[in-house]
Amino acid sequence: MSERSKQNVAHGLAWSYYVGYLKIVLPRLQKSMEEFSRANPNVLSCRETWKLHILVPLGCDVCDDLEKADSNIQYLTDLTETTLTRAGTKNRVYKHSLYAIRGGDNKLWHCAVEYATPLQSLYAMSQDECAAFSREDRLEQAKIFYRTLEEILKCSKECAGTYRLIAYEESGEAEPHFLSREILWHLQQQHCEEYTVQEENTPHTPPTTLDSAELSLQISSSDLPQPLRSDGF
Repeated sequence: MSERSKQNVAHGLAWSYYVGYLKIVLPRLQKSMEEFSRANPNVLSCRETWKLHILVPLGCDVCDDLEKADSNIQYLTDLTETTLTRAGTKNRVYKHSLYAIRGGDNKLWHCAVEYATPLQSLYAMSQDECAAFSREDRLEQAKIFYRTLEEILKCSKECAGTYRLIAYEESGEAEPHFLSREILWHLQQQHCEEYTVQEENTPHTPPTTLDSAELSLQISSSDLPQPLRSDGF
């Protein structure tokens, strides 16, 4: 497989994921969150977290069962389904699952979270001899996928404010709660962002929280991504 072809893999996967899935489900997410919140007013108390939290493990290690990936992540329920007829399939169902994320203080945080499924394709390609796709290729493609998806979503008016990308490099050590800590950090940042907006009194008040660019990982074509935080959380 040529270098050009390999680059097109990640680019194509990102666009397919957006056009064939995210562009369909994200504009409908807020309504589902509102319906759930009306029935369960004490669960989703922070509106800033009413988003689809999309996990982007750069090693492409996607676990089908989040509860098995981390015992501090517990399935809660499913949001209202969206049913559409598409490409010859009648009544195709789209839905998202809500999870409870337990922090170190045993406080529960709730959010809709799922993996970016195209990463499973990148992983499968690296395991197939016909693809001639090395582990290094896979990592590079995962980074290109993340950068491309981020740019696509930033330009999407339909999806504005409905998602949160959580890109990370898996720890080499056995950390049973690594994933829940990654998700919790993003939930806590969003909570701070909402609080800051509520407390802001004048247009000239300097921001007290990091913006979305600072919250995301700095990814280059040659370096592994490093989270922009030093608290070890």
